[in-house]
Amino acid sequence: MKPFDDGRAANDEFQSTLGGTHRGELIRDLLRQRVRMPEPVPNYLKRPALTEKLTAAITPGSVLLLEAPSGYGKTHALSAAFRETSRSSDTLRWLALTGQENDSGRLLALLEIALTPPGATSRPSGQQKASSNTDALALLLSDAHWSDPDRDSVLVIDNVGTVANPAAIALLQQLVENIPSGLALVMVSRKPPPFETHTFELEGRFNRIGADSLELTRLETFEFFHAAINRNQLTTVAVEHLYSLTEGWITPLGLYQRELDSAPESRLPIQETFSVERFLRDAVLIHLTPGQQRSLRIMAEMEIVSDELFLSLADAGCDHAFRPSAAAESGIPLRPLPGRGRWLRLNPLLHDWLQTPALDESQERALKASRWFSDRHQFPEALRYALVSGSLEESVRIASEGSEALLIGQDTASLLRLRRSLPSGLLEKSARLKIVYGWVHAIGGQFRQARMLINDLDNGERPELAGRVDALRAFILRGEGSVDEALMVADRALQAEELSTQGQLVTQLVRSSALCAAGKFGDAREANRIAARLAREAGDAGSEVLAVYAHARIELGKGSLKHAEQLLRTGLDTAMNESSRPARVGETRLQLNLVMVLWHQGRQAEADRLLVTCIRHAEQTRDLGLLLAMALRVLICRTQNRMDDAFAWIGRAERTMQSWQVDESVYVPVLEALKISGWLALGQTDTAAQAMERLKPWRDVNCVPEMFPMMPGMLQCLQARIELARGDDIKAAETVRNIRDNGGETLPFGLDLYSRLLESVLSWRQKGPAAAQKILTATIAMAGEEHYISPFAELRGELQELLEKTWPQLPDTPFVGAIGRLYGLTDMKEHASLAEPISDREQGVLELIAQGLSNQDIADRLHISLHTVKTHARRINAKLEVKSRTQAIVRARELGLL
Repeated sequence: MKPFDDGRAANDEFQSTLGGTHRGELIRDLLRQRVRMPEPVPNYLKRPALTEKLTAAITPGSVLLLEAPSGYGKTHALSAAFRETSRSSDTLRWLALTGQENDSGRLLALLEIALTPPGATSRPSGQQKASSNTDALALLLSDAHWSDPDRDSVLVIDNVGTVANPAAIALLQQLVENIPSGLALVMVSRKPPPFETHTFELEGRFNRIGADSLELTRLETFEFFHAAINRNQLTTVAVEHLYSLTEGWITPLGLYQRELDSAPESRLPIQETFSVERFLRDAVLIHLTPGQQRSLRIMAEMEIVSDELFLSLADAGCDHAFRPSAAAESGIPLRPLPGRGRWLRLNPLLHDWLQTPALDESQERALKASRWFSDRHQFPEALRYALVSGSLEESVRIASEGSEALLIGQDTASLLRLRRSLPSGLLEKSARLKIVYGWVHAIGGQFRQARMLINDLDNGERPELAGRVDALRAFILRGEGSVDEALMVADRALQAEELSTQGQLVTQLVRSSALCAAGKFGDAREANRIAARLAREAGDAGSEVLAVYAHARIELGKGSLKHAEQLLRTGLDTAMNESSRPARVGETRLQLNLVMVLWHQGRQAEADRLLVTCIRHAEQTRDLGLLLAMALRVLICRTQNRMDDAFAWIGRAERTMQSWQVDESVYVPVLEALKISGWLALGQTDTAAQAMERLKPWRDVNCVPEMFPMMPGMLQCLQARIELARGDDIKAAETVRNIRDNGGETLPFGLDLYSRLLESVLSWRQKGPAAAQKILTATIAMAGEEHYISPFAELRGELQELLEKTWPQLPDTPFVGAIGRLYGLTDMKEHASLAEPISDREQGVLELIAQGLSNQDIADRLHISLHTVKTHARRINAKLEVKSRTQAIVRARELGLL
């Protein structure tokens, strides 16, 4: 028996549901009621960016496909865009299809009603003269009214996915192919169109907007639940979880909001609320046959799935044709991984919901999945599913055979779960497992535990292990921030003849990181080249990704943001070309560093979207990169003045690091520094100073964390900011001087900018505006080359007044414009720049004029002649285009010269 699918009858899916009614007999008055725009949704969240994207894509003579699974608000987003742009009803026709439109005659009748020009009457006679439906549609489209581009008319056909009759599909295809030059066509569907569109796309006449544009962004999700947060029904942490779980799937979020409004005293998890469960059942499962439902539930047992993997797991109860790619085509929210068309993943909310209740034989399928991945040498995934299956024997086998691959994959979560399952005494008896788990703990930031495992392996009794132990010890030292000692041990490890290629590769990466932290960028790049060569020779794509990551870190240290971004995107593209396997942790590190580049350049919306994926993956694999991800989230919140959210993320990071048993040396300095920055922004200087005092032990040893190489310098900058806030300019100047003296020529570019900006603030206080503006202008020019705006965002409180004074003199560049938006200066009255700038000597004379000194007093003060003072005064008046001393002072203050 055929499945009943959206109006297609089981026995004859292409017969009219009206029982063969002819076109001439259709009740046109009733059909006219179908051609109208939907009513607005109450309390609809305004989304200006989406409205702008939709309206830009709707142009005369073109087609827009709005395609996304059920529940993404396609219809409401489109109707809201028309209302917000005040589109006239005379230029809009909205046709919502149902399963009845599988009758091509009925569909044509609706199209005739929709395409009848305003003021004209329907023309059944035109259709009667036509020999076929296609001829009748051609007559409708040939009307001169639709050929005038100035008409700017729009025809919306909603629910296109309900059409399955070949004759009806042919009409839609004809409409797309022959859209008149004065009419824009918008098709709304939860499925791809049932005909090819690539020709129209190449011609520039066909646009597509999908779920990635329709889903709520993280900030929109917070705005959506703003009232619930204010009522204390939800915390920001809860909203963050909602966004991570739904990925902005708007209908479940809207239903959950209604549940909160109707029952404020009780709050269930979103996947357990009645209305959300009913939506998931009605939108996803109700249209599927039992075999398709079982197939979908088996897909949900995997974190990510491909057609090949699914077919290896599918049993007799499944519909084998309903594989992941087919399910995605049918409108299931099953999204391909970026750049990996063969691997897909379900929306997390649907993924979790489908797993309850668990299917029979799920552990057996997990074991099958483990062996499937193992056969393809994808050991992190193999181990994960071996643990799910409960097979200790299979887990130990994978850990033994694929230990090095597991380390490069860095799936420490699975390996730590395996350790808890190992028989008592097994780890103590196996030197190999000790080294493996030494790496596991070191990668996870548990350096003390890693040392305990290898302490008895470097006593000289096992000389064949000396190189491997030194490689691990160098990694531990670098992780703890001991740069010089890490370099020494790494060099010793590389001298060991028995060190494997994989060991050499990791050790070179450690050397590259340490040399970069020491500011020796040339040597760091050479170590990185060696690591990349070893990875290529070994055919290890995962290690090569880590080499790209290390190279990008070097470029970040040098301040080459654009080059770093190019490296990171190239690395991600290269990794994504390996479509036969899931992503590795190394790729998450590339993404995290790309987020860092985006944050440094002020591209917060891009950074925000990418961070969501990074955080989810890091949490699942227990990747220490989660600390960097959460720190970046704090910095973004701080830039957006969302201080409550910033401190909430700091608390979340602290709890996570403690639950993972990460050494305090890894995360305490980072989180305390973030707290200090937040307290300074809130004006809580004493609290910031107390936190800085707690960091004294780490500052004394000059710890340089691997993921935060600028930490020592940044702590000094924070110390200078505390001293500035307390009015101790002398101490602040000494602290800033120490930053530059300690860094010398190897000072990281970002730290260089930060310290120069602090110098400008000190000059403003100590020497006056001229000297401060000179430093600030030069620093802006330096930063502008790479659009390096993050130091300006961090020092907004200190720089605001100085920038307001300097703003009129700054050149009109994109970077200066970005600074103006950051500081709220774009709405200030803009003053014309001076045709000829005031010289330093003229500036000195101008400042003394402003103090009320006479020309003779100025001559005596500056040890110049009276004639020279008068000459300077005349030139000042000419440049300022004024005629008197008083006017000169007023004009100079307007321009920020005083």
